[in-house]
Amino acid sequence: VLITTGRQLRANPLRGSAVVMLDGECSFVGCPPQTRIWWGAYLGTPDEILLSGTVGEVGARIVEVRAEARARHGWIMDIYLLREPA
Repeated sequence: VLITTGRQLRANPLRGSAVVMLDGECSFVGCPPQTRIWWGAYLGTPDEILLSGTVGEVGARIVEVRAEARARHGWIMDIYLLREPA
């Protein structure tokens, strides 16, 4: 599993699995729609948010939820795991 940033994911296409942090641009939207994603924000807090599925199924929803949460809290700390389709 590669641990990387959103900027690096945009520069270097996904190969296998990657945990992505520090991604203010939702770089997962550039992955193929069948890529699996497990996304979480505010992990371990009462405000925790979790979404998962394929990028094609939940990618747009993650972008929307992320923007709403950031506006509501004034900040966001999120992370996600991507896995290439088998």
